Amino acid sequence: MISVLICDDHAVVRYGVMAVLEAHGDFRLVGAVGDGDAAIALAQRDPPDVVLMDLLMPGRNGVETTREIKRVSPRSRVMLLTSHEGDEHLVDAMQAGATSYLLKDTPPAELVQAIERTARGEPALHPKIAAAMVRALTGPAAGSASAADALTEREAQVLNLIAEGLPNAAIAQRLGVSEKTVKNHVTSILAKLQVEDRTQAAVFAWRQRLKERNG
Repeated sequence: MISVLICDDHAVVRYGVMAVLEAHGDFRLVGAVGDGDAAIALAQRDPPDVVLMDLLMPGRNGVETTREIKRVSPRSRVMLLTSHEGDEHLVDAMQAGATSYLLKDTPPAELVQAIERTARGEPALHPKIAAAMVRALTGPAAGSASAADALTEREAQVLNLIAEGLPNAAIAQRLGVSEKTVKNHVTSILAKLQVEDRTQAAVFAWRQRLKERNG
């Protein structure tokens, strides 16, 4: 059972998400709060597996709240839910530690699947958000080019598939290897790139344009 914390300043959104979780039946609700400070306090007291976070809130916004929740509860994964699909906050949110980023018009079944993926540490991005992320990352490449060069050809392939949002099982099927082998590659990729998780690795891949280089 996945424990979930909801943080949104609109009560109708909180109740709507709660209804989706209750209908599915495989989730434990840690709480549903209307501001970042309350979410941080609750996450520290009862660390959730996944935090469903509104991006634009009075006081602490979703980016600031995400950063603080990751500090007080490092194992919690954050999924940002927003009606905003522009580029302005995308990179900041991911750098703050968000794992996933969905729009509030996401259908309930897709939301449930995204929560499950996020709990496993696998990014879930709404297609419009993914497109906006690519646009946001078309500037000069960040990170070390030598780190990218240190990847083996297979690791570069795995990184590209991570950047597409594929989970380990799908990557294994695509490459014709075992899921354990993929997990070993992911561990090596994170170490070589000196990043903390798959989301940061995906951002690195987008910025280095590894897809084009290995395409």
